[in-house]
Amino acid sequence: MKRGVFQWLAAGSVSLAGVLAFALPIPGIAPPAADGAALLAQRPLVIPVAGVRSEQLVDTFEQGRPGHRHEAIDILAPRGTPVHAVDDGKVAKLFTSVPGGLTIYHFDPAGRLAYYYAHLDRYAPGLKEGMPLRRGDVIGYVGTTGNASPDAPHLHFAVFRLGPLKQWWKGDAINPYPALRQAASSVAAK
Repeated sequence: MKRGVFQWLAAGSVSLAGVLAFALPIPGIAPPAADGAALLAQRPLVIPVAGVRSEQLVDTFEQGRPGHRHEAIDILAPRGTPVHAVDDGKVAKLFTSVPGGLTIYHFDPAGRLAYYYAHLDRYAPGLKEGMPLRRGDVIGYVGTTGNASPDAPHLHFAVFRLGPLKQWWKGDAINPYPALRQAASSVAAK
């Protein structure tokens, strides 16, 4: 049975404030994606792939993928090119999945943003969950693991705003392209 907003309100399943926060623009209250984009714009990022300049980046965030929106950018580079931490923070999770292959989830210092690096060929030696990261640290190498085409090595890079539970796999997607266009070129390999 389908329920309308008013039925949800009457049943106590959702608050009026919750409905209004997403349905109406309220001065001083930004929707989650806009708030996340503002947070990201404040971070002093570097481009995550060694040797890539900001003008070489392509915005693929809105592109369609089978059954969903991409919600990331792909940064093409030769297999084995160093991948750098875009920001300070810590390694939240090292994970292998069917779509992403070898991946890294990296939280910013305040634990409000998660940076996601996918299709890695391998991790940097000594990389461990929980370890602190400094912007520019080598964390892995470009590859084609997961569902990436074997003849198109690239870094799939995504950013999302973490919720209050700080779940590494869950958040509101933020387009990283505008922030990376303003970022410094990646640093020399450490």
